[in-house]
Amino acid sequence: MVLLLATLIDRIVGDPDWLWRRWPHPVVWFGALIGAADRGLNRSSFSFAGRRALGVLSILLLAGLALGAGLLIQRALAPLGWAGVLAQAVIASVFLAQKSLRDHVEAVRAALDKEGLESGRRAVSMIVGRDPNELDEAGVSRAAIESLAENASDGVVAPWLALALFGLPGLFVYKMVNTADSMIGHRSERHFAFGWGAARLDDLLNLVPARLTAALFALAAAWRLRSGRRAMATAWRDAATHRSPNAGWPEAAMAGALALSLGGPRRYGTEVVDAPCLGAEGRREAGPADIAAALDLFRLAMNGLLGAALIAALLGLSL
Repeated sequence: MVLLLATLIDRIVGDPDWLWRRWPHPVVWFGALIGAADRGLNRSSFSFAGRRALGVLSILLLAGLALGAGLLIQRALAPLGWAGVLAQAVIASVFLAQKSLRDHVEAVRAALDKEGLESGRRAVSMIVGRDPNELDEAGVSRAAIESLAENASDGVVAPWLALALFGLPGLFVYKMVNTADSMIGHRSERHFAFGWGAARLDDLLNLVPARLTAALFALAAAWRLRSGRRAMATAWRDAATHRSPNAGWPEAAMAGALALSLGGPRRYGTEVVDAPCLGAEGRREAGPADIAAALDLFRLAMNGLLGAALIAALLGLSL
């Protein structure tokens, strides 16, 4: 019931801006702990091996703190009956990003469709790290679709699965590790050693969710566009070419589903990353209609999660 209610609350309510303008989001608290560890232990005077070891120790301790917090909250609320179930569901819904992801990508589609390229660039800059000023309409559209596909995995499916399997403790651990990966798990000079542990642990935790997301997109494509086989074949063929061991799966599945070519070279500030194309035989031209089609597949895939949560709840109530 916690899983079902959390899925419904996230789908309908999402992350209300008015609340988080007045109160820090729990992920901000996670970020504060990660930042403190980074400032205190990631010192340039330490050796590369020492910084890597301290980074591994840090992420394990942070994950342990998240696990303990989840256990304490879950055990405190468990004796409260349905009130406790609802409270756990509300807390869990905060760590899912179904509605917020959909709204942000829809904002890009609406901006391109109604206000033009400059507005679309501003909207897509809210969800991608690359330089939007270098993107034409097709580039903005592809960037929005790629962000939707990747974040469907680590923003929705992965935390949903952690909650389904391990309750609030599992959900908190996943979000702590994923937040650490986004903050320190990159290849900058400062974080290449210290963030190694966070990046590798995040890769491990996303192995199953990324492939599950690709399968959900393929099923949605089979239902809506009759392109499910192409979606799965593209993911199977091209996912390994992505620089991430996981992000390529949902992105390639989405590329195959829509007959688009996603990925390819992109610019982050002054740096140009030469990435391979996913679904290279597909169209490079994309527009607001393609973003709408991607959102439709996302909605159908999320219906799959909702249906699974409903079945789990019914089975749980019958036992």
